[in-house]
Amino acid sequence: MKTKRWNRRMSMLLAVVLSLAVIVAGCGSSSNENTSAAGQTGSAEASTEPVTVKLQLKWVPQAQFAGYYVALDKGYYKDEGLNVEILPGGPDIVPEQQVAGGSADIGVDWVASLLTSQEQEMPLVQIAQIFQKSGLVLISKKSAHIQSPADLKGKKVGNWMGGNEFEVLALFDKYKLDPNKDLSFTKQGFTMDQFLNGELDAASAMTYNEYQVAIESGVKADDMNVIDMNKEGVAMLEDNLFANSEWLANNKETAAKFVRASLKGWQDAINDPEGAVDIVMKQAESGSTTKEHQLKMMQEVAKLILPEGFDKAKMGYTDGTMFKQTADIALQFGVIKQASDTQKAYTNEIMDMATQSK
Repeated sequence: MKTKRWNRRMSMLLAVVLSLAVIVAGCGSSSNENTSAAGQTGSAEASTEPVTVKLQLKWVPQAQFAGYYVALDKGYYKDEGLNVEILPGGPDIVPEQQVAGGSADIGVDWVASLLTSQEQEMPLVQIAQIFQKSGLVLISKKSAHIQSPADLKGKKVGNWMGGNEFEVLALFDKYKLDPNKDLSFTKQGFTMDQFLNGELDAASAMTYNEYQVAIESGVKADDMNVIDMNKEGVAMLEDNLFANSEWLANNKETAAKFVRASLKGWQDAINDPEGAVDIVMKQAESGSTTKEHQLKMMQEVAKLILPEGFDKAKMGYTDGTMFKQTADIALQFGVIKQASDTQKAYTNEIMDMATQSK
């Protein structure tokens, strides 16, 4: 009797143990599934977080960069899942160094500067060409009698130097003018005072900036002669977008989203220059410029981004022929010591991705 009762108790105890084991196993399984689900949810939430992209400008906030400010102000970057920070430039800031060093992801500068940095083995690659034409011209008062580049002989010609002079040097070379013998090629300040005061016979000017300053200062357009680098065939590409190639290798989709939103901002700025300038003026340093000056700048910048007769569908694409012309001039005048490997210097892959439907 005792044995039977003992066996029965042991059976009951074993049943309880087995039941607890099943419950514990079930709880463990449920816990794992919940953990997995939580992990998936956390991952999904993480993927919705905006990706930060830092853009380094070549210069201070102005209509030269209106497209980026418009894209930011109108939420185009946000729509692409990006959190874009626009970093102002200045005389002591080299965009290529900022991007190569990781302080920014994408930069804006002239192509000649990019070529120099690439030759110095900075990990940089051009991903878009915003300005399709050069904005650099030489202006002179008609009283200086400079009707063509050949007339620069014996004159005092100014340029800011520091990498901005190569188109002018190419112009001299085309007309067989030695800048050390046939004329006086001198450093020009960042104001137009030397030109306005008659210290320079011809001054370098950007169509969207210094040329407008001269007019705003009282020199009528009809009283000036203009030598256009594009018409002379010595133009070099200017404002572009370039990225750290190491960053780009893992962030092509992010770069494409940035470019797509930026081009949308630029298109809006071109269609509504006054609205774009209102946005730019929010960023400009108080008292540093006027809305009127920025509006004229925006109108002139638009002509460089979408020149007359230019295929709108090619906005932002790098033209291989113009890039090579820029690289050839850079090589000719010692900007770079060896011919640029254009197959590596720029890519249109990001533009192709940016122009595809989302």
